[in-house]
Amino acid sequence: MLTTAIFPSRYVQGRGALERLGFELSRFGGKALALLDPFADDHLGDQLETSCAGHLDCERVRFCGECSDEEIARLVVLAQQIAPEVILGMGGGKALDTAKALAYELSLPVAVVPTLASSDAPCSALSVIYTAQGAFKRYLVLPRNPDLVLVDSQVIAQAPVRFLVSGMGDALATWFEAEDCRISGAANMTGRQGPRTAHALARFCYDTLLEYGPLAAQACHQQVVTPALEHVIEANTLLSGLGFESGGLAAAHAIHNGFTVLPGTHAYWHGEKVAFGVLSMLMLRDSEPKLIDEVYGFCLAVGLPVTLADIGLAEVADADLLRVAGLACAAGESIHNEPFAVDARSVVAAMRTADAEGRRRKAA
Repeated sequence: MLTTAIFPSRYVQGRGALERLGFELSRFGGKALALLDPFADDHLGDQLETSCAGHLDCERVRFCGECSDEEIARLVVLAQQIAPEVILGMGGGKALDTAKALAYELSLPVAVVPTLASSDAPCSALSVIYTAQGAFKRYLVLPRNPDLVLVDSQVIAQAPVRFLVSGMGDALATWFEAEDCRISGAANMTGRQGPRTAHALARFCYDTLLEYGPLAAQACHQQVVTPALEHVIEANTLLSGLGFESGGLAAAHAIHNGFTVLPGTHAYWHGEKVAFGVLSMLMLRDSEPKLIDEVYGFCLAVGLPVTLADIGLAEVADADLLRVAGLACAAGESIHNEPFAVDARSVVAAMRTADAEGRRRKAA
């Protein structure tokens, strides 16, 4: 059997890592186009320029908000005028995905600097493309992973804790989805099955979250960097990225993609919706009660959603949940990597059950 795993070329993490960014970028050439989301542009732009001084020229561009075909096309035209040798993305997941897609269009190396540990997007050879209005459109599978991922832990610690917790929600799916792909023999993002290494990393990601998640959230509340926070940043960013990409995706992310069709969910982060997708997945796959109890306990301990109301769907109708389930079960979606047949009605039943159980636990 042929298996394949893929990884970023270089991963740098720690307090003060931004000070090394200019040096790291200079390995790719003398000129960078830096795509910064509004927060990064306003709060970290000066640090970026200081770090790059003496190493390379850096042209800052402000990200417009959605990783869409329209935004990518705008940036391609701009880059053709600037003629960079490397693309840098700095900010949240959508800005990073846009930078990766832009680098692909231009056949250039790409470096990413997440300002949040809110998803596993930074390390992956994948950009999630949305419509200009924010609804999921497609996955863009890239020919290689980022050439550099640099994470300044102090920057992560200064962000609201909700973002770190959202990253835990995204990372929470990693082992469950990789495990179901292993059982079913489903392909990972390369189109082949993942190796044992990928599944071991996915399990290590889950174990790290359970052990250090609550302590990491407390550190982030205090805006300080502790070993527990470092462990969870690594789990959210590197371990989850390696685990999902080389292990495979399944029901949790497909259910997330379905949720994007409902405007009520648009105020909630990717990992928050994925977390509820995990709870629904546990019901769908007939998981052991002990495991279900463990996952609900973790979600409640760190503040992840456990009910539909927690993701903006307090009064959602069955017809709307059927729309979500229909999109989750669309041809080619990752839910079909599950080791059993799935249909939209079963997904609605799982979501309703996950919601009821979450409401029961909150009331206890």
